Amino acid sequence: MNQNSDRIRVVQWGLGAMGQGVAKLILEKEGLELVGAVDIRADLEGKDICEVIGGEPTGVTITTDPAALLASTNADVVTITTTSWVKQQLPDLKTILSAGVNVVSIAEEMAAPEAQNPEIAEEIDALAKQHGVSIVGVGVNPGFVLDHLIVVLTSGSQKVERIEASRINDLSPYGETVLRTQGVGTTPEQFRAGVADGSIVGHVGFPESVRLISDALGLGVDRLEQTIDPIVSKVTRQARDRVIEPGMVAGCNHVAIGYRGDTEVIRLNHPQQVAPEAEDQATGDYITIFGVPEIHMSTGPEIAGGISTAGMAVNTIPRIFQATPGLKRVIDLPSPNALMGPSAYVRR
Repeated sequence: MNQNSDRIRVVQWGLGAMGQGVAKLILEKEGLELVGAVDIRADLEGKDICEVIGGEPTGVTITTDPAALLASTNADVVTITTTSWVKQQLPDLKTILSAGVNVVSIAEEMAAPEAQNPEIAEEIDALAKQHGVSIVGVGVNPGFVLDHLIVVLTSGSQKVERIEASRINDLSPYGETVLRTQGVGTTPEQFRAGVADGSIVGHVGFPESVRLISDALGLGVDRLEQTIDPIVSKVTRQARDRVIEPGMVAGCNHVAIGYRGDTEVIRLNHPQQVAPEAEDQATGDYITIFGVPEIHMSTGPEIAGGISTAGMAVNTIPRIFQATPGLKRVIDLPSPNALMGPSAYVRR
C-alpha cells in the first residue's frame, strides 16, 4: 500500500467507452493520481493514454501486462471496466487482489455477486481478506438508481412494506454490443428465440439489485421471477447505426419481481428502447416506496447512464480505499459523493 503520496494512486483497467470515461474523470480529480492503464489491444502497448482518450500527453502509458504494471506502480486502487459478468472478470480480479490492490468494478454482477455466484463471492472475499484489500461493484444500475438510491430514500421511513421502481432509458446512443443484447432490430419471433438461447439478455443486474434492496431493508426476498418481452415499434425510430422500422423490436421490457413467500415486496421494471419519445414516452427514473410515509420520487430525463456509471466508479475510489478488507457492496460502504477537492478522502 502506497503511503508516500497525498493522492490515491489508481490504475484504469480496460479502455473501451466506459474505461475511457473513467480514466478522464480520474485525471480531473485532485485527490486521485492515474498511474497506469491496461488494455488487451496489442497496438496500444506503450502509448500514452491521451492517444486513446484525447487531450494533452499525461505520461501514463498503456500496457498489456497488468501484473508487471501492478508490481511497478505501487497502485492503491484499480478501476476495472471490462465486462458485465463475474465469471469473465474473475481471473483479472484474482490478479489484482493477489497484488494487494483494492478494486472498483463496474461489472453489473459484481454489485452483489452472491446473488447468482455465491461460491465466487466467497472466493473473492477470502482472497481480498488474505491480501488485506477490499473490492466492490458499482454503476448507475445496478449500484445506484434501482437499488442504492431506493435504500437511501428510506432513510426517514418508519416502515417499508413494498417497493416499485422503473427506469425508462434511451438506447439510441449505444453501439452494437448493447443493442444486440436488447434485441434491437430483430423481429418479435427472433427476439423470443434470442431470449430462449441466451443471446438476448435484457438488463444485466436485476438479481443483484433485488438482493441489495432486500438485504439492506430486511425484506426477506426468497424468490425472484423475471420476464423479458419485446417492445415492438409502431413507428420508424433512428438509432445511432440503424433504423428501426414499424413492426421491428425497438427494445426490451425487463421486469423483476422479488417475493417473500407468496408476497410481492419488490418490483423493478426496465423498458430500455431506442428513441422512446417517438411514441410519446419520456425517459426517467421512478421510485415508489409503500410504507410510512409513502414516498414517490421521479426524475426526468433519465439519470445519464454512462456519465453516472463513471461518476460512481470514481467517487467510490476513496470509499473502497478506506474500507476494511473483503468483498463489499455499495450498501456496506458510506454512500459515495462527488469528489470536488483533495479533502474528499482521508488516507488510512
